[in-house]
Amino acid sequence: MLSCRRILLSLFIVTFLTLCTYFCLNPAVSTSSLPKIAIAHYGPHSSLEESIRGIKEGLAQQGFKDKENISIEVLDVNFELTLIPQMLAKLRAMQPQAMVVISTPIAQNAKNTIKDIPLFFTDVTEPISAGLLKDNEHTFNNMTGASDKQDLNVLLAFAQKLLPNAKKVGLLYASSEANDIALVNMLQKAAKELEMDVICIPVEHARDIPFRMQALKNKVDFIYVGVSGLIQPSLPAIVQEADRMNIPIFNANEDAVKNHQVLASMGVSYYQVGVNTSQLIAGLLNGKPFNTLTPRYPKAQDHQGYISKKRALKYGIDLSEIENVTVVE
Repeated sequence: MLSCRRILLSLFIVTFLTLCTYFCLNPAVSTSSLPKIAIAHYGPHSSLEESIRGIKEGLAQQGFKDKENISIEVLDVNFELTLIPQMLAKLRAMQPQAMVVISTPIAQNAKNTIKDIPLFFTDVTEPISAGLLKDNEHTFNNMTGASDKQDLNVLLAFAQKLLPNAKKVGLLYASSEANDIALVNMLQKAAKELEMDVICIPVEHARDIPFRMQALKNKVDFIYVGVSGLIQPSLPAIVQEADRMNIPIFNANEDAVKNHQVLASMGVSYYQVGVNTSQLIAGLLNGKPFNTLTPRYPKAQDHQGYISKKRALKYGIDLSEIENVTVVE
């Protein structure tokens, strides 16, 4: 009996020491001890979420994997402007190595309130006019980032291929957002070069969109819906009114084309915008001086075109000579 007890005790001691050795050599990694990347997100929307996916996957491709050697924390305000300061304060309290600020309102608020953390704007169309940068080539204080500025000449030329007689484009824009004001100016400039006119309709509240859209009836050949914190989430209401008026819609991203809500899209890949942001963050994590992390802008190859075949048939559009775009069956 004594011999059995000694054997059992010996086995217990050996097992205990083995487990102690294993856990000493293979300690569990606590995410609280990992370098943090904070992401201040405006709200649930396909374009913005594609950018976040691009950031996460882009960082992973460069060796920075969430929950392994970095911790990525994402918060959003569900497009509620009044909650932005509270969200930023919460993320700042986490003491992140870097903070991604998605959309113009969040980036502007962060610029004014956060001075001690590197800030990386994402999905901002005109960072200079928004007051985030002084020029396109340099960081400004603790701010740099990746713009989603698309080539609107490419968009309008694409629209004219599908609608050869199109001369007037309608645009709804949020009168309180710098991104939207920049879009108005850029679209007007691009339209002038192609001898087109833009009818711009300001919107203050999403609930006003059905009423505001009546100003476009019988006055435009198509409507362009850009990336806007106010306008883009209201796309279903815009589609409903446009269908009543038989006006085709070109959207900034392809999701609505894939769902056959709108005719077409020609826009920047928001996934690639996120990847561009991730490259800047990776540079910081790899020890590059912040002032060398110059802002990124989309290249020609970062644009993608999509056409809804169902919508094209509805508007009597011949797709036989349309090339280098994706036709959604």
